Amino acid sequence: MERTPVSAADWTSIEVPQDIRLVVADMDGTLLDEHSEIPQGFWPMLARLRSRGVEFVPASGRQYATLRAMFADKAAQVLDGGELSYIAENGNVVAIDGNIAEVHGVDTDVTRWTIDTVNASAAAGEYDMGLVLCGLRTAYVQRTDKPFLDEVGKYYAALEIVDDLHSVLEDVIASNGESDTMLKLAILDFDDAEAMAAEKLTPLKNDYQVVVSGKLWVDIMNATTDKKQGVEALQRVLGVTAAQTAVFGDYLNDLQMLSAGQWSFAMGNAHPALKQAAHFVAPSNADHGVLPVSYTHLRAHETLRHL
Repeated sequence: MERTPVSAADWTSIEVPQDIRLVVADMDGTLLDEHSEIPQGFWPMLARLRSRGVEFVPASGRQYATLRAMFADKAAQVLDGGELSYIAENGNVVAIDGNIAEVHGVDTDVTRWTIDTVNASAAAGEYDMGLVLCGLRTAYVQRTDKPFLDEVGKYYAALEIVDDLHSVLEDVIASNGESDTMLKLAILDFDDAEAMAAEKLTPLKNDYQVVVSGKLWVDIMNATTDKKQGVEALQRVLGVTAAQTAVFGDYLNDLQMLSAGQWSFAMGNAHPALKQAAHFVAPSNADHGVLPVSYTHLRAHETLRHL
């Protein structure tokens, strides 16, 4: 049995009251349950958070269009037409109240190198992997088998299949970026993404972020971009401090983000590195752990208002 590091306390040890104004939660392995679904109890919690002036923000490696497809319609009903803010593409897109506030991208050199590296490795049978070029307008793939498209489709609602990813890059270059913006490069490896990244992507690590964002996924991003930067952008706009921020995560692409909130939670199912970095350990995503912790903060917030 894995032992929880002493640096992370159980969530039940939270002291009250706290003046939480911002709750940021990763999606897969965190807010979403073991079936990759939003828990039914989330929606009444969202309404109660907003009624108390607390902003809830999904923060994900998923595409902005995918997050809006998952949340926007139901959130509008719950929030009387209101819009959620989002941190998408692991911090490369920050949207606040329906407006894109920040966009970050990768350059053509790393994009070209990554296309060639993935194509060569897949052709040689070294790894069962494929590349997704993550544009602001849509995502692009050239691998077309059903297992690959099924997995990619979970995270990219706007998806275009092309014959050659190089052609997408050349269109971006020729249009001076007006055709689309390459936000990040996502590699899907059906075997072992972390091992593949260590072997194939080490040459990039001095100049770019190479982030293992799940058991099957590795993201290559701008060196200065991560979910933490997205949280800090929201804090600036909303006038919220780190002491007023609760952050939830489960995997390595959430690691930096934990330091953006004084109330940082690693899920019970989290990667060991997250449990070492977080202040608290929450129940697992299968136990809908974001919900009871958030309700604890809500009750504390309501207590504070009456002091």
